[in-house]
Amino acid sequence: MIDVVLPCLDEAEALPWVLERMPPGYRPIVADNGSTDGSDQVAAAHGALVVREPRRGFGAACHAGLLAATSDVVCFMDADASLDPRQLPLVTAQVVGGDADLVLGRRVAATAGAWPAHARWANAVLARRLRRAAGISVHDLGPMRACRRTALLGLELADRRFGYPLEMVLRAAAAGWRVAETEVDYLPRAGRSKVTGTVRGTLRAIKDMRSVLSDHQGQRTTMPA
Repeated sequence: MIDVVLPCLDEAEALPWVLERMPPGYRPIVADNGSTDGSDQVAAAHGALVVREPRRGFGAACHAGLLAATSDVVCFMDADASLDPRQLPLVTAQVVGGDADLVLGRRVAATAGAWPAHARWANAVLARRLRRAAGISVHDLGPMRACRRTALLGLELADRRFGYPLEMVLRAAAAGWRVAETEVDYLPRAGRSKVTGTVRGTLRAIKDMRSVLSDHQGQRTTMPA
């Protein structure tokens, strides 16, 4: 069994499609972050383990789901139907096979409108900064990803906002993890995104991630020789 953490805030519209497409052997853990649209009930009705995290923040929801997971390999993916759960085996294969420690799903837009231009640009800029900061060849922050659960807990991620996925990659690279990418389809999400669907949401995510990058670079410059 492989646990799949789905951070969730008001995704009742998308959850049925997502959960019905979960591959055999993958257990969905919906980390509800204070939804008001009944997302938690929808998730439970479709067989997901529901974890409630009242403290708002993308990272807070991800970490709550991680703490509830029990499998050796754990995945993360958005719950908005922008990613197809049936492609999870593409992301987990290298981790399960021992060829990589962290695998990111590099998004490829399935349609012209799946990835708004402002969000695609922001991702490219952050990925470029990540390559420089971490010294690894990645091109996407990869919301669909897989790694070993106990190893991830050992990284002691601190960010509880939108910087969580970036901090994961930075700390993994600093710990000597083998980080890899594999292409996955990026689909038009159900409903309106809290992040990529608005310029304000994208800017908020960029701010959180820049803070994580700055902290990481500051730690590197203060490390003893």
